[in-house]
Amino acid sequence: MARMVAIYKTPKDKATFERHYFGTHVPLAKQLPGLRKYEVSSGPIMAPAGGDCHFAAILHFDDMAAIRAAFASEIGQKCAADRRNLAADGEVQILLFEDRTV
Repeated sequence: MARMVAIYKTPKDKATFERHYFGTHVPLAKQLPGLRKYEVSSGPIMAPAGGDCHFAAILHFDDMAAIRAAFASEIGQKCAADRRNLAADGEVQILLFEDRTV
């Protein structure tokens, strides 16, 4: 499996962020080809070293090739563009990785 994790900093207007995220971004992202599972954080995000984290999303795909294909698609390009409506590049951290069970 491979994951895409998006960690958003606290927005200026939380209500507007949530409304756009769940009303626009999620329905769009759920159309990504190859998406297996879509999870989001619930409640506060805490980090041992502190930090300004408001919200996290975890998207599951079969492998890194599936992530690349998803975001190369038309819907993937729309998702990437819409993400910029939610947060500027410096306000979100996106991590891509394959996982393994240990």
